[in-house]
Amino acid sequence: AMILALVLGCAMGVISGVMVTKGRLQPFIATLITMTVYRGLTMIYTNGKPISNLGDSFILKVVGKGKFYGVPIPVILLILLFLLFYFLLNKTTFGRRIYATGSSWKSAKLAGVNIHRTKIIAYAISGTMAALSGLILLSRLGSAQPTLGNGYELDAIAAVALGGTSMSGGRGKIYGTLIGVLIIAVLNNGLNILGVSSYYQDVIKGLVILIAVLSDRKR
Repeated sequence: AMILALVLGCAMGVISGVMVTKGRLQPFIATLITMTVYRGLTMIYTNGKPISNLGDSFILKVVGKGKFYGVPIPVILLILLFLLFYFLLNKTTFGRRIYATGSSWKSAKLAGVNIHRTKIIAYAISGTMAALSGLILLSRLGSAQPTLGNGYELDAIAAVALGGTSMSGGRGKIYGTLIGVLIIAVLNNGLNILGVSSYYQDVIKGLVILIAVLSDRKR
């Protein structure tokens, strides 16, 4: 079931990639559409109720709650994936194609890059990583909540923007995104500890994204 979840996540990412490449939709619009549809299908399948008793699998427990020499498995996965994608983006031809496509797809196409395939693979990877994140959260909670993950897209955008990735594409480093993730995590935990209302937290996150995007515009 865990493997199937990763395969489905990959397939859903491919669908978004096809909508962007073949359907020529704006990436934001395409991902917004698929996010809304997938959330709706989740609510239909679960009837809006959580699915419990999912924590019996040993492997599932290890993914979210296991430790290796005292280090939580999710942290180990984070480090391994960071190293993998750092190598992919900085040391491989595919990584250069991603930067070229994001910077100027027309120039990349003239240089012989298959921009459609590059984008679809990037979306497939994104979908797979989203599925893996879902498995980790499911493992830690011991149940599948149909509304779990709502609002996480705002955290993802904020982390990427804070990490220095250009919203217009072509510039960004994965270690910057990691720093952005850590900042958002500290911000969320700090606001919770201070007892700040979740409504105010959304306002603060929105302002953080605005400041990051404005600073990107000035570069």
